[in-house]
Amino acid sequence: MSIISLEKLLKSDAPGTLNKIVQTAQNMDKLTSALRQRLSPDAAANLLAATVDENEALTLIATSSAWATTLRFESETLLTAAIEHGEKVSSCRVSVTKNF
Repeated sequence: MSIISLEKLLKSDAPGTLNKIVQTAQNMDKLTSALRQRLSPDAAANLLAATVDENEALTLIATSSAWATTLRFESETLLTAAIEHGEKVSSCRVSVTKNF
């Protein structure tokens, strides 16, 4: 695929294009950054990603089970931060990445 074709895909507003994937990734990054600001530096470094699903569940991805436990203790703070960021959330769950 040429660079010009890839650029067209990224700039396209048509549904099903890479633009939607890029926008989702950018939204996740902004949310993750907002939540990290509410955590200690160590905990923030071990929060890999955050997203909100269609069931209004805030999902956090941690680097290990130990850090997942820490994030679970901070779930109320993180739910509040997500709401202040403009997300509609009602619950929080924490997962551990398998490939970190």
